[in-house]
Amino acid sequence: MRHRQRRRRGPGGPSQITARLTIPFVGEISGTWEPADAERSAAWELYLQLVTRVSVEELAADEGFLREALSSFYTFFGTTRDILHRHGPQIAPPVPPGHVSFAVLAVTVLNRVLRPLLATWHPRLAAYESQRPEGRDPVAWEREWEHADALRGAIAEVRGVLRSLARTLQEVAEVGDLIDLPAPRAPEDAATGANRGTPPPAVQTGPDASNAPDAPDASGV
Repeated sequence: MRHRQRRRRGPGGPSQITARLTIPFVGEISGTWEPADAERSAAWELYLQLVTRVSVEELAADEGFLREALSSFYTFFGTTRDILHRHGPQIAPPVPPGHVSFAVLAVTVLNRVLRPLLATWHPRLAAYESQRPEGRDPVAWEREWEHADALRGAIAEVRGVLRSLARTLQEVAEVGDLIDLPAPRAPEDAATGANRGTPPPAVQTGPDASNAPDAPDASGV
């Protein structure tokens, strides 16, 4: 889902955007969204939930924990329902054909995107986890699972939908980009340009200095 264009802008944000939600293996839902103030408030709440979870962050093949990702999706499901409940009918107004609302988009994501993922993969992963030998590292055990790559692929597809949803919510709430934040830069010494975060090599003194091990390579830390 993404906005195509911004039109007239009211005091609380854009008065109208075009949203598109592409659901893998299902199809596309698109329409004009004319958000009311309550929907803008709900959009900010849901946007904040998305950007502070693993929901929109890419999970590389050699990092992350599949169980953590599924658990994050599960709690996001409950949080979204809570937002819908608290804001009530104001975020679910009747809309004509070709239009959408906050509730239409949120419930579509819950029922057409998250529910199928959790219903399929949660029990399968749980069954495999139950076979883990005592004392075996859970991350290493998970990465040996024959279906791990398939689950990673399914998670990546869901993340793509949630990332697009987050972008649309960002537009409606009229807030800054909290998804693609710039990577922190290490401070540098003004005079030498040296990285202050890298400690200088240890100076060994005394009779054992010649036998001291080499300082670790800071580039590998």
